[in-house]
Amino acid sequence: MSNHNEAENSGHNSIHWDANKIPGWNKDLELAFSAYKGPYTPGRVASRHKTVCEVLVSGAVVQAGISGALLKIGKQPVVGDFVVLLDQPELGSRMVVNILPRRTCLSRGAAGDGGGEQVIAANLDTIFIVTSVGKDLNLRRLERYLAIVYSSGASPVILLNKIDLEDNPTRLVEKIQSIAGNVPVIPLSALSKTGLDELIPYLNPGETIALIGSSGVGKSTLINAFLGETIQKTGDIRKDDEKGRHTTTVRQLFLLPNGAVLIDNPGIREIQLGDSADGLEKAFSEIVDAARNCKFKDCTHRDEPGCAVLKAVEDGLIPEERLASYHRLNEELIFQSKKAEIGLKRLEKDKCKKIAVDIKKYKKFTGKL
Repeated sequence: MSNHNEAENSGHNSIHWDANKIPGWNKDLELAFSAYKGPYTPGRVASRHKTVCEVLVSGAVVQAGISGALLKIGKQPVVGDFVVLLDQPELGSRMVVNILPRRTCLSRGAAGDGGGEQVIAANLDTIFIVTSVGKDLNLRRLERYLAIVYSSGASPVILLNKIDLEDNPTRLVEKIQSIAGNVPVIPLSALSKTGLDELIPYLNPGETIALIGSSGVGKSTLINAFLGETIQKTGDIRKDDEKGRHTTTVRQLFLLPNGAVLIDNPGIREIQLGDSADGLEKAFSEIVDAARNCKFKDCTHRDEPGCAVLKAVEDGLIPEERLASYHRLNEELIFQSKKAEIGLKRLEKDKCKKIAVDIKKYKKFTGKL
């Protein structure tokens, strides 16, 4: 089967790239892959459907399963991962057998009682946090996004979309900047393509940019604007609550003509912090900076004497709601950590129970019981 047909059959956007180079491939990855000899090929995950991935290899998009050995040890490839494929064309088989070291990794707290982390995408340089004018614009939610993006190791940029629907977008940009610190805040309209030129400095050849945000903020419209054609489906938002429908259902990697990489994500409804302690400190850097002057090193910034953070709030340097949000997210991190610890203990307990049952069965089988 030709490379062209493989790309078409995969449903991936048919943009060509250097046939001898995987987008984002570098010397560190080359070194990591050099350990593999024989029928192995490097690739990059473009999308994933349960146990099957679409993978970019040199000059083509191919489908590959995920090896049982990987799944058994809990290693799950995600969009953006560089992977090792066991390539056996004579058997009509391609299999992801390992994941090369991740440079950066975007994750959030997993839903459910067990805690843990859900990896969203890997090997990102920049993450566009997309919000829009109207009811979606929520400073508290943006603080959560900033915490998980900072924890990923990638650089955050906030995009305020649909400014054509707002009489005074400058006011909204200033509102976002009040919690964004030094993070760039860029107003634009993906539909009318207003302000897209401001994003060009981030779309460099070989670099990877992910888009995250709620459903209906215009991520798919933005992807289409960059590609110059309708690749991603778009949908209207509901009039009663301005929430969007999930037009994007899987994470997917797209290639721009200049060699930059875009990763689109389904709308995120629940942003659990997971293990984002470092990211939280960066997202609330003004509180962390003020805390260095507190009288006590273990100051909780609630009612202690000599608290420099409370003094900054009193002086109007730090908004009271900002400190309240910091406390709330800190408490959530502590809760998530405890939940994850309980989950690990439960797993260990279940593992011990299974071993005990297996031993009992073995003894019964050998007649030693």
